[in-house]
Amino acid sequence: MDVGQGGSLEFLRYMTTVEKTSSTRLRGVNGWETLPVILILLGIACSVFATRRVEAVRRDAIRSSATMSDEALALDAKQTARLVPQAFRGLIADWYWMRSLQYIGGKMVARSGHVNLDDLSALNLKLIVPLLETTVKLDPQFVSAYDYIATVLPAVNPQAAIDLTEDGARNNPKSWRLLQHLGYIHWQQQDFKAAGAAYARGAEIEGAPAWMRAMGARMQAEGGSRDTAREIYKQMLNEADDEQVREMAAGRLLWLRSLDERDGLHRALIGYKEARGTCPTNWTELKSTLTRAGFKLDRQGAPLDPGGTPYRLVNGGCASDLNPQSKIPYK
Repeated sequence: MDVGQGGSLEFLRYMTTVEKTSSTRLRGVNGWETLPVILILLGIACSVFATRRVEAVRRDAIRSSATMSDEALALDAKQTARLVPQAFRGLIADWYWMRSLQYIGGKMVARSGHVNLDDLSALNLKLIVPLLETTVKLDPQFVSAYDYIATVLPAVNPQAAIDLTEDGARNNPKSWRLLQHLGYIHWQQQDFKAAGAAYARGAEIEGAPAWMRAMGARMQAEGGSRDTAREIYKQMLNEADDEQVREMAAGRLLWLRSLDERDGLHRALIGYKEARGTCPTNWTELKSTLTRAGFKLDRQGAPLDPGGTPYRLVNGGCASDLNPQSKIPYK
């Protein structure tokens, strides 16, 4: 059978036929003592078929996503969620989960460059919502998929990320991490009250770390502060299983450190102008001031950002900014 357009529906119809056929044959068997043997054999056959099917999907998912229209792929997902037999929902959820990952992977490969998880607009991920929504609709206990939803969807569709993560928290009431994710999404949207409430809910779950309760209180008091942001990204860096998430959190921590440094550079530039009535033409004129302030300087006396790239003077030397070659996220 072809794994391309409509492949998932063919698979579902096949599995449904297997169910009906096997049920009919079992009813015709004389002696129920053969039932366990038949069920084991049927299970092995289905397992072999499913394994081959999933491997075929892995090879062809990117190609099929590229050749199918956006509308056809989205419709395929909705029909799958509606038609799939209950017995195979977990298997098909895995299939759609893999398809979601490869859909994003295919977009990243086509773009041929590093993509920041904070900004996925350049990838034009129109199908990621229906694909991920189908995944968790088929398997509401698929916590790893909810983790990914909370990480990726805020940069694509914040409200969908909130709705699906909220569903995940309801369907998995013992997972405090999902409420941590929900709090983070609300915090990104600057809804500090909702963020605090999510952290507080998570703190009530058995096994939740003490910092969840502290974070809930902190959101109410200083949700928009850099210190709060720093604490959030530190926890993400320490707790996340996904390497991309850890990389994003590490980048955000460097960005926050850079903001603090740029505040220091701004004070130094203001002091220079107040003392001399003009702005510096290059960084060497502030070398002693920057050294006392603890900045690392390159050979030309320019202060280095946390990624090791020199800051640049802008606005006629009256302000500073990141260098375009910097590894630090710009915003």
